[in-house]
Amino acid sequence: MISFISKIIVLICLLSSIVIGEDKETLVNNQCTRIGNKLGSVSIKDCLDIGLHATDGESVKGAAILIKEYPPLEKKEPLGKVLLVGGIHGDEYSSVSVIFKWLATLNKHHSGLFHWHVIPLLNPDGLLRKKSQRINENNVDLNRNFPINDWENTAIKYWIEETGKNPRYYPGTEALSEPESNWLLGHVNVFRPDVIVSVHAPHGIIDHDGPRTAPNKLGALYLNYLGTYPGSLGNYAGVQREIPVITIELPYAGIMPTKDEINSIWRDMVKWLRKNIIEEENSMENSQDAAPS
Repeated sequence: MISFISKIIVLICLLSSIVIGEDKETLVNNQCTRIGNKLGSVSIKDCLDIGLHATDGESVKGAAILIKEYPPLEKKEPLGKVLLVGGIHGDEYSSVSVIFKWLATLNKHHSGLFHWHVIPLLNPDGLLRKKSQRINENNVDLNRNFPINDWENTAIKYWIEETGKNPRYYPGTEALSEPESNWLLGHVNVFRPDVIVSVHAPHGIIDHDGPRTAPNKLGALYLNYLGTYPGSLGNYAGVQREIPVITIELPYAGIMPTKDEINSIWRDMVKWLRKNIIEEENSMENSQDAAPS
């Protein structure tokens, strides 16, 4: 009897794992269909070919937050961990599209130089609605929703006094009130990246928060400090937790950079990471990670 019950339990567990696997595959297929139908430069096939996985994170409306990991390779120790994030603001289309181009590069050329976690779209509700918006479904700016001491007198006060209560920059009632920002912080805690690269638009510059020497130039984009805002990812991770945060501000939200410029930014970013992902300079030879797609 015990043996029979044990077999039944094992069978139920196996069936559950199959269902969970199928459910996650369906989530990816659904998201890729929506992304491909929304973005002119990313087709449904482009998205599916990347091999993204559904995380346990989801948006306000229940849309899956997708990720692709490029793990360490056998017998090769990576220089460090890189978290690459796009689509924090839903109306910055290029910030998502460019990351898909870089995902295609990594699919071809991942050499194990770094351990990558790539999140192409943190704010699916903002992007995938009929009229895309910067904020999430709760009308909160995810890049103002990260923790900072004394929320009322920092994030809220700044929003009122410096932005005139501009709804595009609303930080939320409290830090991490939103499932998307809450999930990303948890992922940072688990993954523990050495560097975070966040892609935005449309300022056409490079910004930097936290330790390490900032990149002076990535492609045709030059360093130009925008400032550190209460509740921003740069403030939270870069200043408070001392994880270098490189913000790539593409020139246009709705227009993609040229293929050459996308590749140039990527190559320069990889070169910067090789020298700065850890404190001491590393003199390793160039890696295939820097090869263009």
